[in-house]
Order: sequence, then C-alpha cells, then structure tokens
Amino acid sequence: MKENDITYRIIGAIYKVYRALGPGLLESIYEEALTYQLVLDGLKVERQVNIPIIYQGKELADKLKLDILVEDQIIVELKAVKELLDVHYKQLLTYLKLTNLHIGLLVNFQTANIQNEIHRVINGYR
Repeated sequence: MKENDITYRIIGAIYKVYRALGPGLLESIYEEALTYQLVLDGLKVERQVNIPIIYQGKELADKLKLDILVEDQIIVELKAVKELLDVHYKQLLTYLKLTNLHIGLLVNFQTANIQNEIHRVINGYR
C-alpha cells in the first residue's frame, strides 16, 4: 500500500474517533481508540513502539517510543494540548529521521475543529 493511501485511511480513522469522542480527553484515550479504529479499518498497527536510538555506534539504554506506527511506514504522533508548538513538529521530524521513515501525522485532539489539527510532516521538510 502506498504512503498516500495509508495516510488517507489514517485521516479517515481520526475523523471517526473525533466524531465519536470529541475534544477534552487524555491523549492515551485517543491513542487507544485510534489504534482500535485503524485495526477495524484493516490496517496493520503497532502502539507504543520501542525504537532503539544509536549514538556513534552505541545503542543507548533509553528507547524512543512512537505513539502509533501504521503499516510499518507512517508514524502517528498524538497530542491533546491547547495548541501545537513548534517543538511538537520537531519531535515528529526527529522520530522520522531516527526511524528512516518518510511521512508522519501530527494530530491534536484538543480542538473544536479536528480538520485544522491534522498535520503531515515529511522527513526533510515540514
């Protein structure tokens, strides 16, 4: 499945979750609901994925934890905050670089309009 097809299906699942739950819940609740919806929609999904971090050839003891990894290709980073900050975009971009993946979605569920809070981040530029 191509990246654009996967992201399209992820965004559809985000809309379903948001319509059902609305804003005001904890990030972990949205993560669990979105993971479940993605599975219902027939996608391969992993939640809280440990990714090793290598620094100068040494694997560090601490691991990176991705919120959601879809089809081994797309990182979905969830937030439930008043407003997204530049550091949230940088965080996802760093995750993409460390995993050598191309596309991620940054989603903030704490909003009156979810359409404005789904952001595609591409490895190399935003």
